[in-house]
Amino acid sequence: MFWKIILALLFFSFMIISHEFGHFITARIFKVGVNEFSVGMGPKLLSRVSKKSGTAYSIRLFPIGGFVSLVGEDEEVENENSLSKKPWWQRFIILSAGSFMNIVTAVVVMFILLSLTSYYPSTYIADREGYSVIEDSVLGEYGVQDKDKIVAIDGKKMKVWQDISYKIMIDGIEPLDITIERDGKEIILEDVQFKTETVDGLLTGVVDFAPLYVKRSFKTLVYEAFYQSFSTVKMIYSSIIDLLTGRYGIEAVSGPVGTVEVIAETASQGIYSLMYLYVFISMNLGIFNLLPIPALDGGRLVFVIIEAIRRKPIPPEKEGIVHAIGMILLLVLMAVVVVSDVSKIF
Repeated sequence: MFWKIILALLFFSFMIISHEFGHFITARIFKVGVNEFSVGMGPKLLSRVSKKSGTAYSIRLFPIGGFVSLVGEDEEVENENSLSKKPWWQRFIILSAGSFMNIVTAVVVMFILLSLTSYYPSTYIADREGYSVIEDSVLGEYGVQDKDKIVAIDGKKMKVWQDISYKIMIDGIEPLDITIERDGKEIILEDVQFKTETVDGLLTGVVDFAPLYVKRSFKTLVYEAFYQSFSTVKMIYSSIIDLLTGRYGIEAVSGPVGTVEVIAETASQGIYSLMYLYVFISMNLGIFNLLPIPALDGGRLVFVIIEAIRRKPIPPEKEGIVHAIGMILLLVLMAVVVVSDVSKIF
């Protein structure tokens, strides 16, 4: 179990440090004072103060991420280098830069991952021997032919194979409208009913056909890296909607304990699986942090936008109260999820 914890700490530390570096570098660009940039948390092991900027660069005892402390981040400071004294648009960029870095690093890791393979699954139906859609799948019964291209499902554009497989698995329990392209023309197949199966107590649609694989080129590599990374955003968004609408219960949500298990299991499957998991979680972290929830970067961005509209800032004490309440609620949610994780183990 110890090695699992160490692996998870390193895994998340890189994500969090990347996130904090985004805040750090944009703060420096806009000449916002940086009190400290720390790798790790807890007591300081090493620290060096830059004579030029006055920033303390530290390494702390516990390898659980890191942080950046900006001048005027949480209070009014009469200093031209204070974050609170900067124009709203500069603060908007600084606050969103952390999530931006998580998204950028996820795309870069996906690019590296895909550069290690020679062929990618496409949105075209396979025509290889043994994979004919005509004979063996539900789509064949609805008139789909080999080499047809799936361009949309229920009106949603399908950019990569992951979009198609996830959409059918999650929403294929109900009839779906499939838009295919054949010889340059679009054909809409209405109310296609896929087979279903129950996986871990959840009813899902069955993907019973194979994609046509295309050979890697620089163009396809860039395309797949970008759209496969953002395909995970669709998964995140869909999962949040399903959670809010009650399709998934709280027991389906994994917290720190559950995530440690997932990371360890994925690591045992090889570097490819671990890299893909990094992409998924890093994109998740980036998008989640932009949600308009108090205490998160997205919650702070809401106050910046309100300030831009009303042309005067919200009193810091009032904003602080909102973020404090948001932090309490997030901690309560985390406690509930941790209890759920532990109950699954025992």
